[in-house]
Order: sequence, then C-alpha cells, then structure tokens
Amino acid sequence: MSSDHLRNTDPMRASARCGARTRNGGPCRAPAVRCKTRCRMHGGARRCGAPQGNGNARKHGLFARDAMAEREQVRLLLGEAQKLLRELK
Repeated sequence: MSSDHLRNTDPMRASARCGARTRNGGPCRAPAVRCKTRCRMHGGARRCGAPQGNGNARKHGLFARDAMAEREQVRLLLGEAQKLLRELK
C-alpha cells in the first residue's frame, strides 16, 4: 500500500531537543518548549517547579547535632537499664 502523500517532517525534526537525560543515561528525544532548553515533561512547562512555601522542602532537624546527641543519650540509658534488668534476674 503506497501513498503519494508527501510528508513534511523537516520542521519537526529540525526543532531543538530537550537537554535532559533519561533514566538509562540517553538524551530525551522530546522537542524543547519554545524559548526553553527542556521539554514539557522535564521542566519547560509554565509554572513548573515547587510552589511557594513548599512544605516538602522544609528542613526537619532529624540529623541536627543536638537531636543526634539526645538519641545517643537515650540509647546509653536504655543499655544501662537492660544491663540492670539482667543483673536483677
């Protein structure tokens, strides 16, 4: 089944491509958004990115020095308590 329809894909193939890398390390093959270097899926879309006041980026302090020192003290106290309970048996 042959067709005489002429495909004009040159402008599409000549468009700038996304500069992002895929998970397997290859380049993204999607066309970049106009006036940007990324496609719509990799950050070229309007209003993309984290919203103002993003709660997910909030620092929680789980690895702060004082919190780590407090957990170490609790660990030592629990160890001493277990040792005392073993001695009482």
